[in-house]
Amino acid sequence: MSLVNGLPAHVLLVHVVVVLIPLAALALVAAAVWPRAARRLGVLLPALALVALVSVPLTTQAGEWLERHVEADALVRRHTELGDGLLPWALGLFVLAAVVWWTARGAKRAVSGEDSADTAGSARAGRAAALPVRIVVAVLSVAVAAGAVVDVYRIGDSGAKAAWHDAYSKSAHGSQDGS
Repeated sequence: MSLVNGLPAHVLLVHVVVVLIPLAALALVAAAVWPRAARRLGVLLPALALVALVSVPLTTQAGEWLERHVEADALVRRHTELGDGLLPWALGLFVLAAVVWWTARGAKRAVSGEDSADTAGSARAGRAAALPVRIVVAVLSVAVAAGAVVDVYRIGDSGAKAAWHDAYSKSAHGSQDGS
């Protein structure tokens, strides 16, 4: 994908990444820390993270096309280098979102009594045994979500600098009040 309606596709696709990665990160942290949120989000959590994940290589590929069509300079190279590092963060968001969803799905089944072989005592014991795993998943989720959001910020900041450096005047050319 190179152009959409005459505009470089990267310029449009980047907005998908800038919205979906932080949104998926926020949903992941909420679901990992608060099991009720995980049950409410349901399959939407991994689906959101999957769409965010797929948008990253599409945006990167469109950015590589654009890179070949603009003047090469240090700011463009820096943006490209940073952009290449987002995919592992997006993959981490997706994997953890799938784990949180799967865990919440199993907990929901146990609470609703679908696993009839479980007694109340064994269900409590199972939840207690799962607590360390939930804590580890929550800590990993917070770390990966923070890393992904910070990376999106750094990439976006470098892209804005690459696109806008020396492209505007720091002083206004005309007066707005008619003088």
